[in-house]
Amino acid sequence: MAKLYYDDDADLSRLAGKTVAVIGYGSQGHAHALNLRDSGAHVVVGLRAGSGSQAKAEADGLEVLSNADAAARAQMIMILAPDTAQAALYEQDIAPNLEAGDTLMFAHGFNIRYGEIEAPENVDVSLVAPKAPGHRVREVFTEGAGTPGLVAVENDATGGALADALAYAKGIGCTRAGVIETTFAEETETDLFGEQIVLCGGASALVRAGFEKLVAAGYQPEVAYFECLHELKLIVDLMYEGGLGYMWYSVSDTAEHGGYHMITEDVRAVMDKVLRDIQDGTYARDWIAENRNGRPRFDPRRATERTHPIEEVGRELRRMMPFLDAKEV
Repeated sequence: MAKLYYDDDADLSRLAGKTVAVIGYGSQGHAHALNLRDSGAHVVVGLRAGSGSQAKAEADGLEVLSNADAAARAQMIMILAPDTAQAALYEQDIAPNLEAGDTLMFAHGFNIRYGEIEAPENVDVSLVAPKAPGHRVREVFTEGAGTPGLVAVENDATGGALADALAYAKGIGCTRAGVIETTFAEETETDLFGEQIVLCGGASALVRAGFEKLVAAGYQPEVAYFECLHELKLIVDLMYEGGLGYMWYSVSDTAEHGGYHMITEDVRAVMDKVLRDIQDGTYARDWIAENRNGRPRFDPRRATERTHPIEEVGRELRRMMPFLDAKEV
């Protein structure tokens, strides 16, 4: 059984007298910094020179320093920059400013799991990963609740790495909902697999392929959009509220019967390959190389996806539904 921790298992006083540096002020960064501040921690925000986030962080009442100065000031450093930027940022700004007994923290284990960052043995290395987007982490916290999270310790130099990580988790509200103990490897591999096979890659690929198939068969793009994309939220909400069982209970018998025939052995073979590539580092090496080479495949694919017919049709339909609070990229 998984080991879970709640508010009573975490001691916020472990953050007293420490400075916590939150490196990055994006989706997760702003939530961590503000929640920690509201929990009584002393927080500074580390940003690169010229960052567009500086004005926002300062307007939120936070002290902003360079990444290097934030790391030098703090005893606990949470790196919330993008995965592909972390290794260079660490080598340039953080590693030279680490002292024995400091804590190096992550919200995703990618760079530790795949050896892009190798921390010294005399610092704690831990992970606190809220299982929600940053805006939701902040929103739920201000409502007096919290989002579930994961906690892991890769290196316990001080003997208090787990206790400090739990204090941090309490500071951002995760122990209100419950925090599961895991490892850097498990968090990284399951996170990548879930994103690629289900949450981002799988869901979007099914939506796109279903839309394309219906339109190619002569059905109206607007109708195909509603059937393959718009109604997906209704189904996901049912699963979110009561699991797969509640979803099957809530839809028609016809929908349930048809839904049992989707995953074939070919699809499972793709899942097997994706998991192998994540476990043996093939995916990480390819993604790191892609970024170092200027994203020659990723950027054109992103541009193509943004001009897909499902995006053009959806943009027009969403404008007809003001209750959606539709977003434009």
